[in-house]
Amino acid sequence: MIPAVAQQLWCVAALLGTTVLAIATSRSRQSTVIIYGATFAISLVALARALFSLVGDASPTEMVLPVGLPWLGAHFRLDALAAFFLAVVNLGSAAASLYGIGYGSHEVAPHRVLPFFPAFLAGMNLVVLADDAFTYLLCWEFMSLASWALVMAHHREEDNARAGYVYLVMASFGTLALLLAFGLLSGAGGGYGFAAIRGVQHSSSEAALVLALMLLGAGSKAGLVPLHVWLPLAHPAAPSHVSALMSGVMTKVAIYGFIRVVFDLLGPPTWSSGVVVLVLGGATAVLGILYALMEKDLKRLLAYSTIENIGVIFVSLGLALAFQANGLGLAAALAFTAALFHVLNHSFFKSLLFFGAGAVLSSTGERNMEKLGGLIHRMPSTSFVFLVGCAAISALPPLNGFVSEWLIFQAVLQSPDLPQWSLKIMVPAVGALLALAAALAAACFVKAFGVTFLGRARSPVAEAAGEVDRYSLAAMFGLATLCFLAGILPGLVIDGLTPVARALLRHRMPVQADVPWLSIVPIEESRSSYNGLLVFVFITAAASLAVYFIHRFASRAIRRGPAWGCGFTDPTPAAQYSGASFVQPIRRVFGTLVFQAREHVDMPPPGELRPARLKVDMHDPIWEGLYAPLTEAVWYLADRLNQLQFLTIRRYLSLVFATLVTLLLVLAIWS
Repeated sequence: MIPAVAQQLWCVAALLGTTVLAIATSRSRQSTVIIYGATFAISLVALARALFSLVGDASPTEMVLPVGLPWLGAHFRLDALAAFFLAVVNLGSAAASLYGIGYGSHEVAPHRVLPFFPAFLAGMNLVVLADDAFTYLLCWEFMSLASWALVMAHHREEDNARAGYVYLVMASFGTLALLLAFGLLSGAGGGYGFAAIRGVQHSSSEAALVLALMLLGAGSKAGLVPLHVWLPLAHPAAPSHVSALMSGVMTKVAIYGFIRVVFDLLGPPTWSSGVVVLVLGGATAVLGILYALMEKDLKRLLAYSTIENIGVIFVSLGLALAFQANGLGLAAALAFTAALFHVLNHSFFKSLLFFGAGAVLSSTGERNMEKLGGLIHRMPSTSFVFLVGCAAISALPPLNGFVSEWLIFQAVLQSPDLPQWSLKIMVPAVGALLALAAALAAACFVKAFGVTFLGRARSPVAEAAGEVDRYSLAAMFGLATLCFLAGILPGLVIDGLTPVARALLRHRMPVQADVPWLSIVPIEESRSSYNGLLVFVFITAAASLAVYFIHRFASRAIRRGPAWGCGFTDPTPAAQYSGASFVQPIRRVFGTLVFQAREHVDMPPPGELRPARLKVDMHDPIWEGLYAPLTEAVWYLADRLNQLQFLTIRRYLSLVFATLVTLLLVLAIWS
C-alpha cells in the first residue's frame, strides 16, 4: 500500500510533468484544453486523497526524499492539518482549472500562463506537505516565483510591471522573515526538521520574536495590514482564474504556515500572543473592507475584500490562542474550528466572485464598474452565481459565510470566561470591529452587484455583452452549490474539521452529527444553536408564498414606462446611481479619518453654462507613510552605491582589504 503522503507527492510530480508538457505545447491550439484538463484531473485525485486522509484515516504519514541538504534530505508529512489545507488547495485548483478551459480561450498569450499554472499548483501542494524548514522555504519560494510569473503574464498592460515588482519585493521580504523565524525555532542544535523543532524549548522572548516574524512572513503573503499593499496590485494584474487561486487559495497557504508554526512547532502559547493577533486581525478586517468600498475596479474591490476576510480569520486564530493559553479547551476548539471553517468558506465564495469578475471582463473587456451596468439582462447565469457569492461573503443566511462568522461571534461571547481583564475588554472591542466589518461588507457587495449587474448599461461594451462559455459557468455553479451546501449542512463540515482541532489543541467541539434536525450547537443548547436547513426552508417558503400572492392577486396587465428619475427626466444611463455616489455617505463618515478624503466642489455661478464638478481627493496613509519613504530611501542608497561600479582596481582592492579586516575584528570580538 502506497503511503498517503507518497500519493500526494505523485500528484505533485504529475503537476510538474504537466508543466514540462505545457512548455513543449503552449503555442498549439489545443494546449489550453490539454493543460487545464490535466490539472483538473490531477487536482481532483489529490482532493480525494486529502479528504480521505482528513475524515477517513487521519494518522500522519511521513516520507524522506534524498534531495535538498545532504545531511537532511527533503522531509514530507501528511497529517490532519496538512490534509485539510490540501483539500482547500486542490478544490480551488480543480475549480480554477475547469474555469480556465473556457477562460483560457480568451488569453492573448497563453504561452505566458500555461507553463506556470501547474507549477503554481505544485508549489502550493509542496508547501503544505513540507516537514522541514529547508524544504518549506524552498517550496515557498517556488510557489512565490511561479505566481509572480503569472502576475507578469500581461506585463505590457499598464501598471502590471509595477504590480509584479511590488509583489516580488514583498515576497522576498516575507521569505526573509520566515528564514529568521525557522532559524530561531531550530535552536542551538540546528535541527531543521519539524519533528526536531517540536522538541526544542523556547524562552518567552524567543517565542515572541518567532510570532512577530511569522506575522511578518506569513502575514505579508496572506495580506495582513500593513503588509497588504501587493494584493490590490497583483490580483487584478493576473488572469482571473489565477486571481481566484491567489486570493482564495494562496493566502490560505500562508495561513497554514502561520498555524503550523504558532500552534504546532512553537509550543504552548501565551495569552499576550492572542492579543497581538486579535488586534492585527481586527484592524485588517475593518481597513480592508473600507479600502474595498472606495474602489471602482471590480477586481481590486475583490482583492481588498480578501484582506478583510484574512483579518476575520486572524481574529478567530487570536481568540484560539487566548483561550488555549488559559486552559479553556472547548472555547479554543470553537474559535479554531471557526477559523478553519472561514478558510474553507472564503476559498469558495472568493474564487466564485473572481470567476464572475473574469466572466464580466472577458465579455465586456471592462473592470471599471462605472462603465458596466445592466448585465443581469445579458449575462443572467453569471449574474445569479455572482449574487450567490455576494450574499455568501456578506454573511447572509443560509449561505456558508454566515455560519463561520456566526461561530466566530459565538467564540467572542465566551470572553467573560477569560481571567485577564485586558482580554475581557479587548475581545468584545474586536468583536465590535468584526460587526462593523460585516455591515460594511454587506454594503460593499450591494454596491458591487448593483452597479455592475443592475440598472442600465453605461457603455456600449456593456450593451453588447453576452453570456460566457459552459466551462466557466460550470465552475461558477459548482462553487455556488458548495456555498449553499456548507451553509445548509454546516454540522458535517464542523465534524470534518474535528481531527485538525484535536491534533493541535487536544480538544474538539461537540459532535454535531448527534444533534437532531441537522442543527449545530457550538457549546451547548442552552447557550446557542443554529439550523441552516430550517432557515433555508423558511426563506424558500416565505419567498414562494410572496410570489404566489403577487401573481394570484396582482393585475396581469403589463405596463412599461420610462425609468424613474426621482421626479426629473432621465435622458442618459450615466445619470443613474453610481458606485461613487453609493459610498459617498460611508466615505464622509470614515474616509476623512482613514483616507484623508476631501471633496472639492466647483459650482458655476448663475448664468454660466459650464457643468458643476465634484472632485474627491483620497490618500493611502499606509503607502504614503510607510512604503513611499522606504522606496525613496532604497532609491537614494542605490544611487549612492551605484558609484561602486566605477571604482579603480586600487580602490576595489582597498575596499576588499577593509572588509576583510572588519570581519576578522567582528569574529575576534564575538569569540
